[in-house]
Amino acid sequence: MEILDLRHFNSTDLRPLLEEETELWLSKLDWDYSSSSDMILRYVDARILPGYAAVDRGRIRGYCFFVYEGAKGVIGDMFVDPFGYSPQQVHNIQQDLLNTVIETLQQSPGVHRIEAQLLIHGAAEASQEFIDAGFRCYARFFMEVPISNGLTAPSRPLQQEIEIRPWMDADYQNAAQIITAAYRGHVDSDINDQYRSVPGSLRFLNNIVRFPGCGVFDPGSSFVAVHRPTRQTIGIILCSRVRKDVGHITQVCLMPDFRSSGIGEHLIEASARALRSRGGRMLSLTVTEMNHRAVGLYQRLGFQVRHTFDAFVWES
Repeated sequence: MEILDLRHFNSTDLRPLLEEETELWLSKLDWDYSSSSDMILRYVDARILPGYAAVDRGRIRGYCFFVYEGAKGVIGDMFVDPFGYSPQQVHNIQQDLLNTVIETLQQSPGVHRIEAQLLIHGAAEASQEFIDAGFRCYARFFMEVPISNGLTAPSRPLQQEIEIRPWMDADYQNAAQIITAAYRGHVDSDINDQYRSVPGSLRFLNNIVRFPGCGVFDPGSSFVAVHRPTRQTIGIILCSRVRKDVGHITQVCLMPDFRSSGIGEHLIEASARALRSRGGRMLSLTVTEMNHRAVGLYQRLGFQVRHTFDAFVWES
């Protein structure tokens, strides 16, 4: 098995592996990964996707890619086709790929932070390589709820001074300010440092809305909460389609002064109702295990943990 630079290959070389990975995402998470696969293949053909491929007898059997964002490196995905290999051999290939990527990023001039969330991999499945390299590890849940018959009703009525209306492109700036305020000092701002500033939150929003890494953005299932007396936007929920009939909440948060008021439940209910009205049958989200308040909220609404995975952070 050789570990080679991913930029030596083209989409024809990588496509069979991505087709296998797409089947895994669909069976494991009800997630159609094809739009992400298409984006990866375009970047591979353009020779602009940094990463490594595990090659056996001329065929790519695994890959791991990453991107540079200023002084930060982000590990985007890793997959090894298990066909023809024992579980130990698959683990060894994953280990070689991760160690090569981590070493490359840690030795890259100007890189002072590395983030990784390998959603398709179970908790502890690939954690040792990160821990050995000095990363912090955070357990995260992938939760989902059937919406064909609606969600569990919110625990209290929506306050009269709060309006929930559809998302508009003009909401970007306010949404970035809400994200920054909501995650100040929060564990999730350690996992994703974009949450720490308004410009970073704007980049996060741009990635969610314009790129298919977390599905295809669905404005029809995305909403904002407005405080009527002041016309201040105080909450957001963003939803993407990860399958024709499956929505995924990519962000839900409130200004700190409006927490514990039931608004978050009504935002989630609005998103589920809109998704259901257009044929949606399932709604999913991810949440950090340490975020007990959010986990409790989602459980009250009927969400259940389908999968547990890890997030990793390294800082020099």
